Amino acid sequence: MSSDEFKDYYAVLGISKIAPASEIKKKFRQLALKYHPDRNQGNKAAETKFKEISEAYDVLSDEEKRAKYDRFGQYWSQTDIDNTTSKGKSATKTSSKVDFNSTDFSQYGNFDEFINELLGRFSTPDSSRTAYNSENQTSASESSSHSSKSSVPIDTENSITLTYAEAFNGTSKQLNLDSETVEVRIPAGVKTGSRIRLGGKGKSSTYGAPRGDLYLNVTLSPHSFFGFEGDNLVCEVPIAPDEAVLGSLINIPTPDGLVRMKIPAGINSGQVLRLRNKGWSSTTGNRSDQLVRIVVEIPEELSVQEKACYEKIRDLRERNPHQYLEGISL
Repeated sequence: MSSDEFKDYYAVLGISKIAPASEIKKKFRQLALKYHPDRNQGNKAAETKFKEISEAYDVLSDEEKRAKYDRFGQYWSQTDIDNTTSKGKSATKTSSKVDFNSTDFSQYGNFDEFINELLGRFSTPDSSRTAYNSENQTSASESSSHSSKSSVPIDTENSITLTYAEAFNGTSKQLNLDSETVEVRIPAGVKTGSRIRLGGKGKSSTYGAPRGDLYLNVTLSPHSFFGFEGDNLVCEVPIAPDEAVLGSLINIPTPDGLVRMKIPAGINSGQVLRLRNKGWSSTTGNRSDQLVRIVVEIPEELSVQEKACYEKIRDLRERNPHQYLEGISL
C-alpha cells in the first residue's frame, strides 16, 4: 500500500485509537447496518462506505494487524513481524478478508445473520490465538475471550398488546415462539413504550452461538375513559353549568374504584384537577397522579322550566364578560 492509499481506519469507524475491542465491534455493527448494500440499493457512495468500514474492522479487530497498523501506520501491510514462534517453527497465517462483491446476501434469513457471520469471519484463528509466555503456556481466560468473537447471540424483538387492567395489575401471558410456548410474567405498572426482556429466548444462531434475548415492546389498547399525559393518568369529566357556577361533589373513576372529588365553585371548562397518588402504578410500586380535566357541558335541549330559569339568570346578570371586546382594534 502506498502512502497515498493510506486510510485512517480509526477515523473510518469514528473511534479513538485507544478504543477497546468491544467498542470497535459495536461501532462496526452500527455502521454496517446503516450502509449495507441491501438497505441502500443503487447508492454507490453507501456501497463504497460499507467496503471501507469492513476493511477497517478487518484490521482493527485483529490484534496482530492492529498492532502493526498502530506501529507502522501507512506501511503496516508491508511489514512482516516475526512469522515464527520462539522455537523457530513457522506459524500458519490465515486471511480474514471477505469478498463483498461476490457475497450472496440472499442466503441469509435476515440482516442480523449476515452481520453475525461477518463478525465471525473477521475473528480469524490468528486473532483469537493468545500469545505464548516464556513456558509456551496460554492464558485460558484470554483464549475464552477471543474465541467468543465468533459466537455472537442474536437478540430479537416482538410486540405485545395489553389492556389497561392487565398492565396496571400485572398478568401472565403465553407466547408462541416458533415451536416453543413461553409463559411470560408481565409486571404491574408497564405501559406503552415499556420493554420486557426474556433472557435466552431470542433466535438461535446458525453458526453455533447461544440464543440471544427476546425483547417485548408493550402497547396498551385504547381505553374509553383513561389516557396518559407523561406518567400521569388523565381523564375528562363533564359537569353541568350549575355545577361549574355553584360547585359540586362528584364520583370520579380511578384504577382503584370511585373516588369522591370536590368541584370548586366558578371552575371553567378545560381546567384540570389533580387526584394525588391515584394514577398509574410504576414497576417500582410508586403511584403517579390522576389528572381530571373538567368539561362544562351545555345542554342541547332545555325543558320549559330550565329555559325560564336561564332567561331569569340572564336578566339578573350584572356582568358582561365580552364587553371589553368593543374597545379592541388593529
